[in-house]
Amino acid sequence: MIDFACKKFNLDEIIKCVLGLTKSEFKLLKFLSQNSGKFTTEELSKKLKLDKSTIQRSIKNLHEKNLVVRSQINQSVGGYLFLYSIKDREIVKKVVSDTVDNWISTLKKKI
Repeated sequence: MIDFACKKFNLDEIIKCVLGLTKSEFKLLKFLSQNSGKFTTEELSKKLKLDKSTIQRSIKNLHEKNLVVRSQINQSVGGYLFLYSIKDREIVKKVVSDTVDNWISTLKKKI
Protein backbone atom coordinates (compact mmCIF):
# COMPACT_ATOMS: atom_id res chain seq x y z
CA MET A 1 0.00 0.00 0.00
CA ILE A 2 1.14 3.50 -0.80
CA ASP A 3 -0.16 6.39 1.30
CA PHE A 4 -1.04 9.52 -0.63
CA ALA A 5 -2.78 12.35 1.23
CA CYS A 6 -6.18 10.92 2.18
CA LYS A 7 -6.05 7.73 0.11
CA LYS A 8 -4.04 4.52 0.06
CA PHE A 9 -3.08 2.92 -3.24
CA ASN A 10 -2.30 -0.76 -3.75
CA LEU A 11 0.83 -1.01 -5.89
CA ASP A 12 -0.44 -4.15 -7.65
CA GLU A 13 -3.60 -2.29 -8.69
CA ILE A 14 -1.54 0.64 -10.00
CA ILE A 15 0.65 -1.67 -12.09
CA LYS A 16 -2.39 -3.59 -13.35
CA CYS A 17 -4.09 -0.33 -14.36
CA VAL A 18 -1.00 1.21 -15.98
CA LEU A 19 -0.35 -1.89 -18.08
CA GLY A 20 -4.04 -2.46 -18.84
CA LEU A 21 -4.02 -6.00 -17.46
CA THR A 22 -6.81 -8.27 -16.35
CA LYS A 23 -6.59 -10.00 -12.98
CA SER A 24 -5.35 -13.22 -14.62
CA GLU A 25 -2.80 -11.42 -16.80
CA PHE A 26 -1.41 -9.60 -13.76
CA LYS A 27 -1.25 -12.83 -11.73
CA LEU A 28 0.66 -14.47 -14.59
CA LEU A 29 3.03 -11.52 -15.09
CA LYS A 30 3.73 -11.35 -11.36
CA PHE A 31 4.50 -15.08 -11.26
CA LEU A 32 6.87 -14.83 -14.22
CA SER A 33 8.63 -11.81 -12.69
CA GLN A 34 9.16 -13.65 -9.40
CA ASN A 35 10.29 -16.97 -10.93
CA SER A 36 13.23 -17.33 -13.25
CA GLY A 37 13.05 -19.91 -15.96
CA LYS A 38 10.75 -20.74 -18.83
CA PHE A 39 7.34 -22.32 -18.44
CA THR A 40 4.80 -24.06 -20.66
CA THR A 41 1.16 -23.02 -20.51
CA GLU A 42 0.41 -26.35 -18.81
CA GLU A 43 3.00 -25.70 -16.08
CA LEU A 44 1.67 -22.17 -15.59
CA SER A 45 -1.87 -23.50 -15.37
CA LYS A 46 -0.92 -25.93 -12.60
CA LYS A 47 1.27 -23.49 -10.66
CA LEU A 48 -1.27 -20.64 -10.76
CA LYS A 49 -4.33 -22.90 -10.44
CA LEU A 50 -5.93 -21.27 -13.48
CA ASP A 51 -7.68 -22.92 -16.39
CA LYS A 52 -5.35 -23.66 -19.31
CA SER A 53 -7.50 -21.57 -21.70
CA THR A 54 -7.24 -18.61 -19.29
CA ILE A 55 -3.45 -19.00 -19.26
CA GLN A 56 -3.32 -19.24 -23.06
CA ARG A 57 -5.44 -16.10 -23.50
CA SER A 58 -3.49 -14.20 -20.83
CA ILE A 59 -0.07 -15.21 -22.16
CA LYS A 60 -1.13 -14.23 -25.69
CA ASN A 61 -2.11 -10.75 -24.47
CA LEU A 62 1.09 -10.34 -22.44
CA HIS A 63 3.13 -11.42 -25.46
CA GLU A 64 1.31 -8.90 -27.68
CA LYS A 65 2.08 -6.18 -25.09
CA ASN A 66 5.76 -7.17 -25.36
CA LEU A 67 5.96 -8.16 -21.68
CA VAL A 68 6.80 -11.84 -22.12
CA VAL A 69 9.13 -13.78 -24.40
CA ARG A 70 8.04 -16.92 -26.21
CA SER A 71 10.58 -19.49 -27.33
CA GLN A 72 9.86 -22.60 -29.36
CA ILE A 73 11.24 -26.08 -28.79
CA ASN A 74 10.80 -28.58 -31.62
CA GLN A 75 9.85 -32.04 -30.39
CA SER A 76 11.74 -35.09 -31.72
CA VAL A 77 8.43 -36.87 -32.38
CA GLY A 78 7.11 -33.90 -34.32
CA GLY A 79 5.33 -30.78 -33.24
CA TYR A 80 6.66 -28.10 -30.96
CA LEU A 81 6.30 -26.64 -27.50
CA PHE A 82 6.24 -22.96 -26.52
CA LEU A 83 8.01 -21.77 -23.38
CA TYR A 84 7.32 -18.40 -21.76
CA SER A 85 9.30 -16.09 -19.51
CA ILE A 86 9.16 -12.43 -18.55
CA LYS A 87 10.85 -10.24 -21.14
CA ASP A 88 12.67 -7.90 -18.79
CA ARG A 89 11.66 -6.70 -15.33
CA GLU A 90 13.29 -3.35 -16.06
CA ILE A 91 11.00 -2.78 -19.06
CA VAL A 92 7.95 -3.29 -16.86
CA LYS A 93 9.38 -0.93 -14.23
CA LYS A 94 10.15 1.71 -16.86
CA VAL A 95 6.69 1.57 -18.45
CA VAL A 96 4.99 1.91 -15.05
CA SER A 97 7.37 4.65 -13.93
CA ASP A 98 7.03 6.64 -17.18
CA THR A 99 3.23 6.39 -17.07
CA VAL A 100 3.09 7.59 -13.45
CA ASP A 101 5.52 10.42 -14.30
CA ASN A 102 3.28 11.49 -17.20
CA TRP A 103 0.24 11.40 -14.91
CA ILE A 104 2.04 13.59 -12.34
CA SER A 105 3.09 16.02 -15.08
CA THR A 106 -0.48 16.26 -16.35
CA LEU A 107 -1.74 16.75 -12.81
CA LYS A 108 0.73 19.60 -12.21
CA LYS A 109 -0.37 21.33 -15.42
CA LYS A 110 -4.06 21.02 -14.47
CA ILE A 111 -3.58 22.59 -11.03
